[in-house]
Amino acid sequence: MVMRWNLDKLYTSFESKEFQSDLGKLDEQIIEFNNWANENLLSLDNPAKKIEDFIKFSAEISTILTKLRSYASLTSSVDAKNESASKYKDILSVKASEMTKPNVMFQSFMKNIHNLDELVETSESLNEHKFYLNQIKEKSKYMLSEQEEILVSKMSNSGSTAWSNLQNKISSTLLVDITLDGERKQLPLPVVRNLAYDKDSDIRHTAYEAEQAAYMKIEESSAAALNGIKGEVITTCQLRGYKSPLDETFIMSRMDEETLNAMLTAIREFLPVFHKYYRKKAEILGYKNGLPFYEMFAPVGKVNRTFTYEEAMEYVVDNFRTFSDRLADFAQNAYENNWLDVEPRDGKRGGAFCSNLHPIKESRIMANFNGSFSNMITLAHELGHGYHGLNLRDESILNSRYPMPIAETASIFCETIVVNAALKEANEEEAFEILESSISDAGQVIVDILSRFLFESEVFERRKTHSLSVNELKEIMMNSQKEAYGDGLDHDILHPYMWVNKPHYYNAELSYYNFPYAFGLLFSKGLYAKYLNEGKEFVTKYDELLSATGKNNIRDVALRMGIDVHDPEFFRSSLRLIEQDIEKFMELADR
Repeated sequence: MVMRWNLDKLYTSFESKEFQSDLGKLDEQIIEFNNWANENLLSLDNPAKKIEDFIKFSAEISTILTKLRSYASLTSSVDAKNESASKYKDILSVKASEMTKPNVMFQSFMKNIHNLDELVETSESLNEHKFYLNQIKEKSKYMLSEQEEILVSKMSNSGSTAWSNLQNKISSTLLVDITLDGERKQLPLPVVRNLAYDKDSDIRHTAYEAEQAAYMKIEESSAAALNGIKGEVITTCQLRGYKSPLDETFIMSRMDEETLNAMLTAIREFLPVFHKYYRKKAEILGYKNGLPFYEMFAPVGKVNRTFTYEEAMEYVVDNFRTFSDRLADFAQNAYENNWLDVEPRDGKRGGAFCSNLHPIKESRIMANFNGSFSNMITLAHELGHGYHGLNLRDESILNSRYPMPIAETASIFCETIVVNAALKEANEEEAFEILESSISDAGQVIVDILSRFLFESEVFERRKTHSLSVNELKEIMMNSQKEAYGDGLDHDILHPYMWVNKPHYYNAELSYYNFPYAFGLLFSKGLYAKYLNEGKEFVTKYDELLSATGKNNIRDVALRMGIDVHDPEFFRSSLRLIEQDIEKFMELADR
């Protein structure tokens, strides 16, 4: 049973003829792109032809750069000590910044095109990329001068990108000192974090304490990285004319403030429902003052079902087939062809992700699998991301990039398929365990995500005036957790270092990578409700929806399915589905 992925479809090594050849081709293409821009983008004559040429250059360079960067990034994600991967990540970041000048010149060019709608009707290529071109024109409003854009791009390599790489490396290589069964050990952080699912409460508590102690080793460097990244984001947002980093996120996410406010309104209304669940779980585990943070993922059922990797994949594939053969066949193919890396090990980053590799029409999935039901659901989640990529593989690479909130749609939809299929075949004890695991995961995506949104908002607000100390960051995190979790958690046992653990905070290009998860869950729940009503007729429409996500804004994508995301009632209807699960859980717990 192979638990590591195979990247040979990208490259066999950094020294391979193919990798080095593509590296050389990239240099040639970038030089040609820059020369073309200097010769063609200083005048507005023959605009349709120039826009077509830009699309061609962008698609070609995006294809080869995506292959190269993906190989370096994927290699680094499972081997943080790989010096070649680190080196080429840096090299490729610099090469990517060399595209800034022609891209800025094109944005300036587009800013002065006032008949874009007419032009796109004259060309098949322009019409295919209409949304992509309109996005460029919209973003041109926030463009700096050519020299400023080049400077910002190059400085970010030694600024936010360097800070991000540092934090990723120190967290990925962090070894945790822990005593288990009387034996003193040093274990990788992902392994220790997975002990939060252990059936033994003492082990869960020990792992939590060891994790907290380990973060103290990297707290100052992580705080420096966070301050550096958030400070850069604030500066560039102000220079570009965004009202705030959140305003920039809306534009980058193809989402609007009305949608976020509608969702947050509904979430806040339903927080007491989640608090009730946490208090009940605390009661089951024997706590009186709410749930200690280290018991958040504690198994509470008597079944405590576990899976080997092979069993987990078989379970996922079989349940995917209840939705469609196409989805199940995709997952089976990913498993058989070693697209997944699921083995926790030293030097491998924590968490899980999916990388859709448009140039080779495949995906690669990283997870840290420990055999729990929740970890099995994580595999379904990441395979959902891969299925999203499958539905975009025939689109132009420029039309294959979907915004953050929509990114979680297919993944959480796939989670829901597996959980609901599992509930149908479960006896009462199994249903209790499955419901608890599902509700726990939903709580992470709704309640914990709210705490992360509150944390990041406060960090941005304070970072305007000063760099935040470690103690200040811990204080903000705990206050955010108290507000989101209410009396569901024991306020004396929280997780003050969650800002060290979550890599999303350390990406200058993706501020507020938290609320998209909540949107994805609630949007997927609404879609799943439609599937239950429409049956197999829904499947084709669902695939068409996923294929449209690269060239539409979020509201228009939702309206295709008759959903108005400006209305809090839509989000309430999705939250009611989770409330029903919580009520069923409470009922089973009291039997």
